[in-house]
Amino acid sequence: MKPASLTFTKFTRKKLLPCFPLSSKQRLETERRLRGKEDYGKLLLSDAVIVSHEKSGRTWLRVMLSRFYQQRYRLPERKLLNFDRLHRLEPRVPVIFFTHDRQLGHYTGNWNNEELYRTAPVILLVRDPRDVAVSFYFDWKYRMSDHNRKLYFLPLDNISIYNFIMQSEFGLPAIIAFMNRWHGYIGRMENLHLFRYEDLRADTASELEKILRILGTDPQQEEIEDIVAYAEFEKMKQRELSGETGDSRICATDPDNPDSFKARRAKVGGYRDYFSKDEIRRIDELVGATLNPGYGY
Repeated sequence: MKPASLTFTKFTRKKLLPCFPLSSKQRLETERRLRGKEDYGKLLLSDAVIVSHEKSGRTWLRVMLSRFYQQRYRLPERKLLNFDRLHRLEPRVPVIFFTHDRQLGHYTGNWNNEELYRTAPVILLVRDPRDVAVSFYFDWKYRMSDHNRKLYFLPLDNISIYNFIMQSEFGLPAIIAFMNRWHGYIGRMENLHLFRYEDLRADTASELEKILRILGTDPQQEEIEDIVAYAEFEKMKQRELSGETGDSRICATDPDNPDSFKARRAKVGGYRDYFSKDEIRRIDELVGATLNPGYGY
């Protein structure tokens, strides 16, 4: 195992930022660089990396992997995988870096950080970008603070769901650009493994077993069955509603609003429920014309 310690941590970043006499814009730029530096350190110390765009099913996967290590090594259920958190409790748990790959470039000055990702196995988790865009909209609308909206170059004022997802800077075109960049690494990075959210939904047991083997474990059938049952969508949503997730980020901001949940719908192809036929046609044309066909969407 690699040593799971960082000279620059999230705690350090939060302590340092208020000390700088900066304008609001400079403070945001500094925070982006510091977050990138933090990600750089984590990347070098990781035993494995899981990369995804926001709203691609990462939380669900993190809960399932956490459940595996919790059960195998008798770890607390409310302790979820978060870099080296479980590794510090049990050294046999790998150090896993979950990243959206959106901060590293602010530190390195280069958004094609392919070489930096060659130090450990990389699992690339993708989802139909149309579903990602819709889920990202609701996350922005109901869950995101104004500070994070500014940090990630997102609008502060209300905007329709169609106009949001068609924005080139952060909507569907940006999601497609992210996916195309990572698809370009396939074949060049020997230890890069592609998984689709839709396949994970269709055959959770088989896909999860593949991921666990990449992470260096040999799961038993009863362990996989336990994880699949534990991570069923309705059970995850109920734990989120009751506050039993073990992570303050996995909670509904408004229990009366189903769109404010972290586990919101998990519906494959659900984007069609929010647009007119003409809007769906334009959305589908954009994906067909610009997304790498290798993803199968």
